[in-house]
Amino acid sequence: MADANELQLFNDLARQLRADSIRCTTAAGSGHPTSGMSAADLMAVLQAKYQRYDYNNPEHPNNDHLIFSKGHACPVLYAMYRAAEAITDEDLLSLRKFGSIYEGHPTPIIPHIDAATGSLGQGLAIAVGVAIAGKHIEKLPYKVWCLLGDSEMAEGSNYEALMVASEQGLDNLIAIVDVNKLGQRGETALGHDMATYAARVSAFGWKVLIVDGHNVAEIDEAYAEAVKHTGSPVCILAKTEKGGGVSWLAGAPGWHGKALKPDEAEKALAELAQAGPIAGYTVKPQLPEDLTPAPFTGDAPLVLPSYEVGTKVAVRKAYGDTLAALGKSRGNLFAVDAEVGNSTYTESLGKVAPERLFQVYIAEQVMVGVAQGLDVQNKNTFAATFAAFFCRAYDQIRMGAISGAKLRLVGTHAGVSIGEDGASQMALEDLAMMRSIHGSTVLYPSDAVSCAHLMSLMADYDGIAYLRATREATAVIYPATETFEIGGSKTLREGTTATVIAAGITLIEALQAADTLASEGINIRVIDLYSIKPVDEAAILKAATETEHLIVVEDHWPEGGLGDVVAATLTKNCVAPKKFSHLAIPQMPRSGKPDELLAAYGIDSHAIIKVVKG
Repeated sequence: MADANELQLFNDLARQLRADSIRCTTAAGSGHPTSGMSAADLMAVLQAKYQRYDYNNPEHPNNDHLIFSKGHACPVLYAMYRAAEAITDEDLLSLRKFGSIYEGHPTPIIPHIDAATGSLGQGLAIAVGVAIAGKHIEKLPYKVWCLLGDSEMAEGSNYEALMVASEQGLDNLIAIVDVNKLGQRGETALGHDMATYAARVSAFGWKVLIVDGHNVAEIDEAYAEAVKHTGSPVCILAKTEKGGGVSWLAGAPGWHGKALKPDEAEKALAELAQAGPIAGYTVKPQLPEDLTPAPFTGDAPLVLPSYEVGTKVAVRKAYGDTLAALGKSRGNLFAVDAEVGNSTYTESLGKVAPERLFQVYIAEQVMVGVAQGLDVQNKNTFAATFAAFFCRAYDQIRMGAISGAKLRLVGTHAGVSIGEDGASQMALEDLAMMRSIHGSTVLYPSDAVSCAHLMSLMADYDGIAYLRATREATAVIYPATETFEIGGSKTLREGTTATVIAAGITLIEALQAADTLASEGINIRVIDLYSIKPVDEAAILKAATETEHLIVVEDHWPEGGLGDVVAATLTKNCVAPKKFSHLAIPQMPRSGKPDELLAAYGIDSHAIIKVVKG
């Protein structure tokens, strides 16, 4: 139980956090002061008594983590930094100004931020990943605190995260839901129905504590219970008022995302000052324990899987084989599976290092969030699922780019070549999707050997990297000694009549077409464009100027894939080929055998031959 002095400190700090939330947003002329004000008491008690964090050493391995899933409430977070003397008042008042790192929603440009938030429904999944690292990998006692808003509890991704956190037994994870009742356009679906919130969260196996979020004594008791609890994660449901602390703002609709005008701010600050000073409180969290993470198993030389030229191996199988090989050579390599590991072959890692494969079940948004949380803790992590299912995690990937996260994503079962499963399973937009991510790398190996080599490069690559893995077994075309580079390509056949640019399954078709044409005395160039982004511009431009006809063939929609990459390269360099053709999936595909579908939609060897002959 907190004594009178502690309770006074909590209230004093909360009042300062509210005042600073108003001051910085008014200076900016925009922002969310009232969303921060509702959480001020919650954050004051956390910072003054329970958080363990060294602001002078943000990389300390046993620092607690505080993730603001409710990213728009960042004015109160920045106010916490000022109270801890981690930033200056000038820094605080630079909120939302061009050039300031204290942006409208938090990003890891700030050294104390783990992940960019603001797109709601993401922070909890990332917190789950960080908590998995702490509990199951590093074996450290730090806590992961995650502040959520009640509005974002309508996001399904949060319930995926609730499920996974419980499955993983993450008793080092404490979620705080700021139930302030008001959303952007009015009252939330549940308002202050705390019982329903509690029933929903507890149904996922969490311990639930309900508090008055403006009563610092209740908050203190809840935190004390939460940090001692074992066996399951804890969720603190805090009943609050948006704009709490200022009478005419508290619970008043219409203030979401609105900064107070200078005269309004003066009036609000004057009311806050009636209860005591609203500035001058310096409160630093307690320092973490001086502990180090559990050691990894020793690294060993990488031995890539070997495949004989001419044998048939699915690229997805090569992904699994290579993941296992990387796992044997790197103690810091992990993988996350969304219950398709026996199809993607992610389960291969589990056979050599089961403790480094984490199962999130069919929850792709959380799969990416967990991978990002593991990356926060510098864990080299692969996440794989059917390529089509990455669509529902696109926002997590997009936000990962804003975070500067290192995500290694593998999408299998792409294109019509998967066959009978039909259009719902045929990713035909994944290359466009992944190419559009800022700073991304997009790879599309055509055989097992190129997959193995590209994965070994991908494991050390910064940023977000995506590898598209074909489902069907295809012939190995490269010897094991072949070398590859990100941004490269391979010219596999030479000729001047035409150039076919392809990758994945269509490269195999292009090689068949080239061999058939060669038997008729027609020689064409075939380029394996295995690196889609960055792309080998020199090879494309050389082909455009040296051959009569440039042909792009891909198992993808016409928009956003190989054809657009090639066209953009030509346009950028002001090079016009004598003739240009683009073979892609022209209509919504149906079920059928892979060969039937490649032929039906005009991307097989026969279609290529027909286009070459004109």
